[in-house]
Amino acid sequence: MTANRQPRPTPDNRELRLWRVGRALTLTFVAAVLVASGIFYGLVYLLDFQEIDTTAKLNAKTLFDLVKLSFGVVAGAGALVALVVAYRRQRVDEAGAHREATRLHTERFSQAVDKLGSDSPAVRLGGVHALAGLADDAPDDSLRQTCIDVLCAYLRLRYSPDPGEGPAHLEEHHHYLALREVRHTILRLIGDHYRQPKGTHRSWQGCDLDLTGVTIDCNMDFGGATFSGGAVSFGGATFSGGAVNFRGATFSGGKVSFRGATFSGSNVNFVGATFSGGVVFFVDATFSGGVVSFDDARFSGGNVNFGGATFSGGAVYFGGATFSGGAVSFGGATFSGGAVYSGGATFYSGAVSFGGATFSGGAVNFEIAEFSGGEVYFGGATFSGGAVSFSGATFSGGAAYFGGATFSGGEVYFSGATFSGGAVNFEGATSPAPHGLLASVGTPPPAGVTLPSAWLLPTP
Repeated sequence: MTANRQPRPTPDNRELRLWRVGRALTLTFVAAVLVASGIFYGLVYLLDFQEIDTTAKLNAKTLFDLVKLSFGVVAGAGALVALVVAYRRQRVDEAGAHREATRLHTERFSQAVDKLGSDSPAVRLGGVHALAGLADDAPDDSLRQTCIDVLCAYLRLRYSPDPGEGPAHLEEHHHYLALREVRHTILRLIGDHYRQPKGTHRSWQGCDLDLTGVTIDCNMDFGGATFSGGAVSFGGATFSGGAVNFRGATFSGGKVSFRGATFSGSNVNFVGATFSGGVVFFVDATFSGGVVSFDDARFSGGNVNFGGATFSGGAVYFGGATFSGGAVSFGGATFSGGAVYSGGATFYSGAVSFGGATFSGGAVNFEIAEFSGGEVYFGGATFSGGAVSFSGATFSGGAAYFGGATFSGGEVYFSGATFSGGAVNFEGATSPAPHGLLASVGTPPPAGVTLPSAWLLPTP
Protein backbone atom coordinates (compact mmCIF):
# COMPACT_ATOMS: atom_id res chain seq x y z
CA MET A 1 0.00 0.00 0.00
CA THR A 2 2.79 2.43 0.89
CA ALA A 3 4.59 1.87 -2.37
CA ASN A 4 1.53 2.76 -4.43
CA ARG A 5 0.69 5.99 -2.63
CA GLN A 6 1.26 9.14 -4.65
CA PRO A 7 3.06 12.05 -2.92
CA ARG A 8 0.75 14.75 -1.71
CA PRO A 9 1.14 18.17 -3.39
CA THR A 10 2.92 20.19 -0.70
CA PRO A 11 5.39 23.04 -0.90
CA ASP A 12 8.04 20.53 0.05
CA ASN A 13 7.98 18.79 -3.32
CA ARG A 14 7.62 21.75 -5.67
CA GLU A 15 9.58 24.95 -6.25
CA LEU A 16 8.34 28.34 -5.18
CA ARG A 17 6.95 29.88 -8.36
CA LEU A 18 6.85 33.70 -8.61
CA TRP A 19 6.31 35.88 -11.67
CA ARG A 20 9.00 38.37 -12.71
CA VAL A 21 8.56 41.83 -11.16
CA GLY A 22 7.79 43.54 -14.49
CA ARG A 23 5.18 41.03 -15.43
CA ALA A 24 3.62 41.09 -11.97
CA LEU A 25 3.44 44.91 -11.96
CA THR A 26 1.97 45.05 -15.47
CA LEU A 27 -0.73 42.55 -14.66
CA THR A 28 -1.47 44.29 -11.35
CA PHE A 29 -1.85 47.69 -13.07
CA VAL A 30 -4.07 46.21 -15.77
CA ALA A 31 -6.22 44.52 -13.14
CA ALA A 32 -6.46 47.73 -11.11
CA VAL A 33 -7.46 49.79 -14.17
CA LEU A 34 -10.09 47.25 -15.17
CA VAL A 35 -11.54 47.12 -11.67
CA ALA A 36 -11.56 50.92 -11.35
CA SER A 37 -13.16 51.29 -14.78
CA GLY A 38 -15.79 48.74 -13.94
CA ILE A 39 -16.64 50.51 -10.67
CA PHE A 40 -16.72 53.94 -12.39
CA TYR A 41 -19.02 52.90 -15.20
CA GLY A 42 -21.16 50.93 -12.79
CA LEU A 43 -21.69 54.01 -10.67
CA VAL A 44 -22.45 56.11 -13.75
CA TYR A 45 -25.06 53.55 -14.78
CA LEU A 46 -26.60 53.26 -11.33
CA LEU A 47 -26.78 57.02 -10.84
CA ASP A 48 -28.30 57.39 -14.32
CA PHE A 49 -26.07 60.23 -15.59
CA GLN A 50 -27.21 61.13 -19.13
CA GLU A 51 -24.29 63.30 -20.24
CA ILE A 52 -21.15 65.08 -19.09
CA ASP A 53 -21.05 68.87 -19.17
CA THR A 54 -18.15 70.27 -21.16
CA THR A 55 -16.45 73.66 -20.99
CA ALA A 56 -14.08 75.30 -23.46
CA LYS A 57 -12.12 77.22 -20.78
CA LEU A 58 -9.70 75.66 -18.28
CA ASN A 59 -10.32 77.51 -15.04
CA ALA A 60 -8.31 77.36 -11.83
CA LYS A 61 -10.67 74.95 -10.07
CA THR A 62 -10.53 72.44 -12.92
CA LEU A 63 -6.73 72.71 -13.09
CA PHE A 64 -6.47 72.09 -9.37
CA ASP A 65 -8.71 69.02 -9.66
CA LEU A 66 -6.50 67.67 -12.45
CA VAL A 67 -3.39 68.15 -10.30
CA LYS A 68 -5.04 66.26 -7.41
CA LEU A 69 -6.08 63.47 -9.76
CA SER A 70 -2.52 63.18 -11.11
CA PHE A 71 -1.04 62.90 -7.65
CA GLY A 72 -3.72 60.36 -6.71
CA VAL A 73 -2.84 58.21 -9.71
CA VAL A 74 0.87 58.36 -8.84
CA ALA A 75 0.15 57.49 -5.19
CA GLY A 76 -2.07 54.60 -6.23
CA ALA A 77 0.63 53.30 -8.56
CA GLY A 78 3.16 53.49 -5.77
CA ALA A 79 0.83 51.62 -3.43
CA LEU A 80 0.39 48.89 -6.04
CA VAL A 81 4.16 48.57 -6.45
CA ALA A 82 4.59 48.36 -2.66
CA LEU A 83 1.82 45.76 -2.45
CA VAL A 84 3.39 43.56 -5.12
CA VAL A 85 6.86 43.81 -3.56
CA ALA A 86 5.48 43.08 -0.06
CA TYR A 87 3.58 40.07 -1.35
CA ARG A 88 6.68 38.68 -3.06
CA ARG A 89 8.78 39.26 0.06
CA GLN A 90 6.17 37.51 2.20
CA ARG A 91 6.07 34.52 -0.14
CA VAL A 92 9.87 34.27 -0.19
CA ASP A 93 10.01 34.53 3.62
CA GLU A 94 7.36 31.82 4.00
CA ALA A 95 9.19 29.52 1.59
CA GLY A 96 12.45 30.14 3.44
CA ALA A 97 10.85 29.42 6.79
CA HIS A 98 9.34 26.22 5.40
CA ARG A 99 12.71 25.12 4.00
CA GLU A 100 14.34 25.79 7.36
CA ALA A 101 11.62 23.87 9.21
CA THR A 102 11.99 21.00 6.74
CA ARG A 103 15.77 21.00 7.18
CA LEU A 104 15.46 20.83 10.97
CA HIS A 105 12.79 18.13 10.65
CA THR A 106 15.07 16.09 8.38
CA GLU A 107 17.95 16.35 10.87
CA ARG A 108 15.73 15.22 13.74
CA PHE A 109 14.23 12.51 11.55
CA SER A 110 17.69 11.08 10.76
CA GLN A 111 18.62 11.05 14.43
CA ALA A 112 15.35 9.33 15.40
CA VAL A 113 15.76 6.66 12.71
CA ASP A 114 19.31 6.01 13.88
CA LYS A 115 17.96 5.43 17.38
CA LEU A 116 15.30 3.09 16.04
CA GLY A 117 18.03 0.94 14.51
CA SER A 118 20.05 0.72 17.71
CA ASP A 119 20.88 -2.61 19.33
CA SER A 120 19.70 -1.24 22.66
CA PRO A 121 15.93 -1.60 23.26
CA ALA A 122 16.00 1.48 25.48
CA VAL A 123 17.48 3.60 22.69
CA ARG A 124 14.91 2.17 20.27
CA LEU A 125 12.14 3.28 22.62
CA GLY A 126 13.60 6.77 22.52
CA GLY A 127 13.57 6.64 18.72
CA VAL A 128 9.93 5.58 18.73
CA HIS A 129 8.85 8.53 20.88
CA ALA A 130 11.06 10.88 18.86
CA LEU A 131 9.39 9.80 15.59
CA ALA A 132 5.93 10.15 17.10
CA GLY A 133 6.81 13.65 18.28
CA LEU A 134 8.20 14.50 14.84
CA ALA A 135 4.96 13.38 13.24
CA ASP A 136 3.07 15.76 15.54
CA ASP A 137 5.41 18.68 14.72
CA ALA A 138 5.79 17.99 10.99
CA PRO A 139 5.52 21.13 8.80
CA ASP A 140 3.15 19.38 6.39
CA ASP A 141 1.14 16.18 5.94
CA SER A 142 3.73 14.55 3.69
CA LEU A 143 6.45 14.68 6.36
CA ARG A 144 3.98 13.50 9.00
CA GLN A 145 3.09 10.53 6.78
CA THR A 146 6.79 9.67 6.37
CA CYS A 147 7.23 9.37 10.15
CA ILE A 148 4.13 7.17 10.43
CA ASP A 149 5.35 5.00 7.55
CA VAL A 150 8.65 4.34 9.34
CA LEU A 151 6.90 3.30 12.55
CA CYS A 152 4.58 0.98 10.61
CA ALA A 153 7.54 -0.45 8.67
CA TYR A 154 9.29 -1.27 11.94
CA LEU A 155 6.23 -3.27 13.04
CA ARG A 156 6.29 -5.18 9.74
CA LEU A 157 9.92 -6.26 10.14
CA ARG A 158 10.49 -9.93 10.92
CA TYR A 159 11.64 -10.70 14.43
CA SER A 160 12.94 -13.78 16.21
CA PRO A 161 10.36 -15.72 18.25
CA ASP A 162 10.58 -16.05 22.00
CA PRO A 163 13.33 -18.61 22.75
CA GLY A 164 11.69 -19.50 26.07
CA GLU A 165 12.59 -18.87 29.69
CA GLY A 166 15.06 -21.70 30.13
CA PRO A 167 18.44 -20.96 31.77
CA ALA A 168 20.25 -21.47 28.47
CA HIS A 169 18.20 -18.77 26.75
CA LEU A 170 17.51 -16.36 29.60
CA GLU A 171 19.41 -13.43 28.07
CA GLU A 172 17.77 -13.94 24.65
CA HIS A 173 14.38 -14.16 26.37
CA HIS A 174 14.90 -10.84 28.16
CA HIS A 175 16.06 -9.24 24.89
CA TYR A 176 12.92 -10.54 23.16
CA LEU A 177 10.69 -9.08 25.90
CA ALA A 178 12.45 -5.71 25.63
CA LEU A 179 12.00 -5.55 21.85
CA ARG A 180 8.38 -6.64 22.22
CA GLU A 181 7.89 -3.64 24.51
CA VAL A 182 9.14 -1.42 21.67
CA ARG A 183 6.57 -2.94 19.32
CA HIS A 184 3.77 -2.60 21.86
CA THR A 185 4.71 1.06 22.42
CA ILE A 186 4.36 1.79 18.70
CA LEU A 187 0.94 0.12 18.58
CA ARG A 188 -0.20 2.07 21.63
CA LEU A 189 1.03 5.38 20.19
CA ILE A 190 -0.74 4.73 16.89
CA GLY A 191 -4.01 4.15 18.69
CA ASP A 192 -3.54 7.19 20.96
CA HIS A 193 -2.90 9.51 18.00
CA TYR A 194 -5.66 8.07 15.83
CA ARG A 195 -8.24 8.74 18.54
CA GLN A 196 -7.46 12.47 18.52
CA PRO A 197 -10.10 14.53 16.62
CA LYS A 198 -9.06 15.36 13.08
CA GLY A 199 -7.46 18.77 12.78
CA THR A 200 -5.97 18.83 16.27
CA HIS A 201 -2.21 18.96 16.83
CA ARG A 202 -1.65 15.28 17.65
CA SER A 203 -4.25 13.76 15.35
CA TRP A 204 -3.21 11.16 12.76
CA GLN A 205 -6.73 10.66 11.46
CA GLY A 206 -6.79 10.69 7.69
CA CYS A 207 -3.21 9.42 7.47
CA ASP A 208 -2.38 6.01 5.99
CA LEU A 209 -1.54 3.12 8.29
CA ASP A 210 0.07 0.04 6.76
CA LEU A 211 0.01 -2.70 9.41
CA THR A 212 -0.06 -5.51 6.85
CA GLY A 213 1.05 -8.81 8.36
CA VAL A 214 1.69 -7.31 11.80
CA THR A 215 1.18 -9.40 14.91
CA ILE A 216 -1.00 -7.54 17.41
CA ASP A 217 -0.65 -9.26 20.76
CA CYS A 218 -1.31 -6.34 23.10
CA ASN A 219 -3.98 -3.77 23.86
CA MET A 220 -4.62 -1.25 21.06
CA ASP A 221 -7.29 1.41 21.34
CA PHE A 222 -9.11 3.08 18.41
CA GLY A 223 -12.22 3.79 20.49
CA GLY A 224 -14.25 6.68 19.05
CA ALA A 225 -11.84 7.18 16.16
CA THR A 226 -13.13 8.35 12.78
CA PHE A 227 -11.91 6.60 9.64
CA SER A 228 -12.95 9.11 6.98
CA GLY A 229 -9.95 9.21 4.69
CA GLY A 230 -6.67 7.57 3.86
CA ALA A 231 -6.08 3.85 3.75
CA VAL A 232 -5.70 1.69 6.85
CA SER A 233 -4.53 -1.89 6.38
CA PHE A 234 -4.57 -4.74 8.88
CA GLY A 235 -4.38 -7.18 5.96
CA GLY A 236 -2.86 -10.48 7.00
CA ALA A 237 -2.43 -9.22 10.56
CA THR A 238 -2.71 -11.63 13.47
CA PHE A 239 -4.76 -10.65 16.50
CA SER A 240 -3.46 -13.14 19.03
CA GLY A 241 -3.63 -11.47 22.42
CA GLY A 242 -4.77 -8.45 24.34
CA ALA A 243 -7.76 -6.34 23.39
CA VAL A 244 -8.18 -4.23 20.26
CA ASN A 245 -10.88 -1.62 20.69
CA PHE A 246 -12.90 0.04 17.90
CA ARG A 247 -15.86 0.78 20.23
CA GLY A 248 -17.87 3.71 18.90
CA ALA A 249 -15.57 4.18 15.92
CA THR A 250 -16.99 5.70 12.73
CA PHE A 251 -16.12 4.28 9.33
CA SER A 252 -17.39 6.97 6.98
CA GLY A 253 -14.85 7.06 4.16
CA GLY A 254 -11.54 5.82 2.93
CA LYS A 255 -10.61 2.15 3.06
CA VAL A 256 -9.98 -0.08 6.07
CA SER A 257 -8.79 -3.59 5.27
CA PHE A 258 -8.70 -6.70 7.46
CA ARG A 259 -8.28 -8.91 4.36
CA GLY A 260 -6.78 -12.25 5.33
CA ALA A 261 -6.41 -11.23 8.98
CA THR A 262 -6.46 -13.92 11.66
CA PHE A 263 -8.43 -13.43 14.87
CA SER A 264 -7.08 -16.24 17.01
CA GLY A 265 -6.96 -14.98 20.58
CA SER A 266 -7.70 -11.28 20.99
CA ASN A 267 -10.89 -9.60 22.04
CA VAL A 268 -11.68 -7.25 19.15
CA ASN A 269 -14.46 -4.81 19.94
CA PHE A 270 -16.58 -2.96 17.34
CA VAL A 271 -19.47 -2.40 19.77
CA GLY A 272 -21.53 0.61 18.73
CA ALA A 273 -19.35 1.31 15.71
CA THR A 274 -20.93 3.09 12.74
CA PHE A 275 -20.31 1.92 9.19
CA SER A 276 -21.75 4.73 7.08
CA GLY A 277 -19.39 5.00 4.12
CA GLY A 278 -16.17 3.90 2.57
CA VAL A 279 -15.02 0.28 2.34
CA VAL A 280 -14.23 -2.11 5.20
CA PHE A 281 -12.85 -5.50 4.13
CA PHE A 282 -12.81 -8.70 6.19
CA VAL A 283 -12.45 -10.75 3.00
CA ASP A 284 -10.79 -14.15 3.61
CA ALA A 285 -10.31 -13.33 7.30
CA THR A 286 -10.16 -16.22 9.76
CA PHE A 287 -12.03 -16.11 13.05
CA SER A 288 -10.58 -19.07 14.93
CA GLY A 289 -10.45 -17.91 18.51
CA GLY A 290 -11.11 -15.06 20.89
CA VAL A 291 -14.16 -12.78 20.72
CA VAL A 292 -15.04 -10.31 17.98
CA SER A 293 -18.05 -8.17 18.81
CA PHE A 294 -20.16 -5.97 16.51
CA ASP A 295 -22.97 -5.70 19.08
CA ASP A 296 -25.17 -2.63 18.50
CA ALA A 297 -23.12 -1.62 15.46
CA ARG A 298 -24.91 0.39 12.77
CA PHE A 299 -24.45 -0.53 9.13
CA SER A 300 -26.05 2.38 7.28
CA GLY A 301 -23.85 2.89 4.23
CA GLY A 302 -20.68 1.96 2.44
CA ASN A 303 -19.46 -1.57 1.80
CA VAL A 304 -18.57 -4.06 4.57
CA ASN A 305 -17.36 -7.35 3.12
CA PHE A 306 -16.82 -10.65 4.97
CA GLY A 307 -16.73 -12.60 1.70
CA GLY A 308 -14.78 -15.85 1.95
CA ALA A 309 -14.19 -15.41 5.68
CA THR A 310 -13.87 -18.52 7.84
CA PHE A 311 -15.64 -18.70 11.20
CA SER A 312 -14.10 -21.82 12.71
CA GLY A 313 -13.81 -20.98 16.39
CA GLY A 314 -14.20 -18.30 19.00
CA ALA A 315 -17.28 -16.10 19.03
CA VAL A 316 -18.44 -13.35 16.68
CA TYR A 317 -21.39 -11.24 17.84
CA PHE A 318 -23.71 -8.95 15.86
CA GLY A 319 -26.32 -8.81 18.64
CA GLY A 320 -28.60 -5.79 18.35
CA ALA A 321 -26.79 -4.59 15.23
CA THR A 322 -28.78 -2.50 12.75
CA PHE A 323 -28.47 -3.09 9.01
CA SER A 324 -30.27 -0.11 7.47
CA GLY A 325 -28.24 0.75 4.39
CA GLY A 326 -25.18 0.05 2.33
CA ALA A 327 -24.01 -3.46 1.50
CA VAL A 328 -22.81 -6.13 3.94
CA SER A 329 -21.60 -9.37 2.42
CA PHE A 330 -20.89 -12.80 3.92
CA GLY A 331 -20.95 -14.36 0.45
CA GLY A 332 -18.90 -17.53 0.33
CA ALA A 333 -18.11 -17.38 4.04
CA THR A 334 -17.63 -20.66 5.90
CA PHE A 335 -19.18 -21.25 9.32
CA SER A 336 -17.39 -24.43 10.38
CA GLY A 337 -16.80 -24.22 14.12
CA GLY A 338 -16.80 -27.74 15.46
CA ALA A 339 -18.95 -29.18 18.22
CA VAL A 340 -17.82 -30.86 21.44
CA TYR A 341 -20.13 -33.51 22.93
CA SER A 342 -20.14 -34.23 26.68
CA GLY A 343 -22.78 -36.07 28.69
CA GLY A 344 -25.42 -35.72 26.02
CA ALA A 345 -24.95 -31.95 25.81
CA THR A 346 -23.53 -30.12 22.83
CA PHE A 347 -21.09 -27.22 23.14
CA TYR A 348 -20.23 -25.29 20.00
CA SER A 349 -16.70 -23.94 19.73
CA GLY A 350 -17.58 -21.50 16.95
CA ALA A 351 -20.58 -19.22 17.47
CA VAL A 352 -21.76 -16.34 15.32
CA SER A 353 -24.72 -14.42 16.70
CA PHE A 354 -27.10 -12.00 15.00
CA GLY A 355 -29.55 -12.27 17.89
CA GLY A 356 -31.86 -9.27 18.06
CA ALA A 357 -30.32 -7.69 14.97
CA THR A 358 -32.50 -5.49 12.75
CA PHE A 359 -32.37 -5.81 8.97
CA SER A 360 -34.34 -2.75 7.81
CA GLY A 361 -32.53 -1.61 4.69
CA GLY A 362 -29.58 -2.06 2.41
CA ALA A 363 -28.39 -5.46 1.24
CA VAL A 364 -26.98 -8.28 3.40
CA ASN A 365 -25.59 -11.23 1.51
CA PHE A 366 -25.03 -14.81 2.76
CA GLU A 367 -25.08 -16.27 -0.76
CA ILE A 368 -23.08 -19.52 -1.24
CA ALA A 369 -22.11 -19.41 2.44
CA GLU A 370 -21.39 -22.78 4.09
CA PHE A 371 -22.88 -23.57 7.49
CA SER A 372 -21.02 -26.77 8.28
CA GLY A 373 -20.31 -26.46 11.99
CA GLY A 374 -20.60 -24.29 15.05
CA GLU A 375 -23.69 -22.22 15.76
CA VAL A 376 -25.15 -19.30 13.82
CA TYR A 377 -27.87 -17.54 15.75
CA PHE A 378 -30.56 -15.23 14.31
CA GLY A 379 -32.97 -15.62 17.25
CA GLY A 380 -35.21 -12.60 17.68
CA ALA A 381 -33.81 -10.87 14.61
CA THR A 382 -36.16 -8.56 12.67
CA PHE A 383 -36.24 -8.64 8.88
CA SER A 384 -38.33 -5.57 8.05
CA GLY A 385 -36.70 -4.05 4.99
CA GLY A 386 -33.90 -4.24 2.50
CA ALA A 387 -32.73 -7.52 1.00
CA VAL A 388 -31.15 -10.46 2.85
CA SER A 389 -30.08 -13.39 0.71
CA PHE A 390 -29.15 -16.95 1.71
CA SER A 391 -29.50 -18.11 -1.90
CA GLY A 392 -27.22 -21.05 -2.68
CA ALA A 393 -26.14 -21.38 0.94
CA THR A 394 -25.34 -24.84 2.28
CA PHE A 395 -26.54 -26.00 5.71
CA SER A 396 -24.65 -29.26 6.25
CA GLY A 397 -23.68 -29.22 9.91
CA GLY A 398 -23.74 -27.31 13.15
CA ALA A 399 -26.80 -25.30 14.09
CA ALA A 400 -28.54 -22.33 12.48
CA TYR A 401 -31.22 -20.86 14.69
CA PHE A 402 -33.90 -18.43 13.42
CA GLY A 403 -36.33 -19.03 16.30
CA GLY A 404 -38.44 -16.01 17.11
CA ALA A 405 -37.25 -14.09 14.08
CA THR A 406 -39.72 -11.67 12.49
CA PHE A 407 -40.10 -11.57 8.73
CA SER A 408 -42.31 -8.51 8.34
CA GLY A 409 -40.96 -6.77 5.27
CA GLY A 410 -38.16 -6.53 2.80
CA GLU A 411 -36.97 -9.50 0.79
CA VAL A 412 -35.38 -12.58 2.43
CA TYR A 413 -34.28 -15.30 0.02
CA PHE A 414 -33.34 -18.96 0.53
CA SER A 415 -33.61 -19.88 -3.15
CA GLY A 416 -31.33 -22.76 -4.05
CA ALA A 417 -30.19 -23.28 -0.46
CA THR A 418 -29.22 -26.85 0.49
CA PHE A 419 -30.24 -28.50 3.78
CA SER A 420 -28.26 -31.72 4.12
CA GLY A 421 -27.37 -31.96 7.79
CA GLY A 422 -27.09 -30.16 11.07
CA ALA A 423 -29.94 -28.36 12.79
CA VAL A 424 -31.84 -25.45 11.23
CA ASN A 425 -34.60 -24.09 13.43
CA PHE A 426 -37.28 -21.54 12.45
CA GLU A 427 -39.60 -22.42 15.34
CA GLY A 428 -41.47 -19.36 16.59
CA ALA A 429 -40.63 -17.29 13.52
CA THR A 430 -43.47 -14.98 12.48
CA SER A 431 -44.99 -13.77 9.22
CA PRO A 432 -44.75 -15.57 5.86
CA ALA A 433 -41.87 -17.90 5.10
CA PRO A 434 -38.88 -16.33 3.33
CA HIS A 435 -38.80 -16.60 -0.47
CA GLY A 436 -37.66 -20.00 -1.71
CA LEU A 437 -37.25 -21.54 1.75
CA LEU A 438 -40.02 -24.14 1.53
CA ALA A 439 -38.98 -25.19 -1.97
CA SER A 440 -35.37 -25.57 -0.87
CA VAL A 441 -36.28 -27.53 2.27
CA GLY A 442 -38.69 -29.85 0.45
CA THR A 443 -41.66 -31.84 1.71
CA PRO A 444 -41.48 -33.29 4.26
CA PRO A 445 -38.65 -31.27 5.78
CA PRO A 446 -35.46 -33.31 6.34
CA ALA A 447 -34.40 -34.32 9.83
CA GLY A 448 -32.94 -31.41 11.73
CA VAL A 449 -35.00 -28.73 9.95
CA THR A 450 -37.77 -27.29 12.15
CA LEU A 451 -40.38 -25.01 10.61
CA PRO A 452 -43.45 -23.30 12.13
CA SER A 453 -46.57 -25.36 11.58
CA ALA A 454 -48.29 -22.40 9.87
CA TRP A 455 -45.69 -22.51 7.10
CA LEU A 456 -46.45 -26.16 6.39
CA LEU A 457 -50.20 -25.68 5.95
CA PRO A 458 -51.50 -25.75 2.38
CA THR A 459 -51.92 -22.30 0.86
CA PRO A 460 -55.67 -21.53 0.56
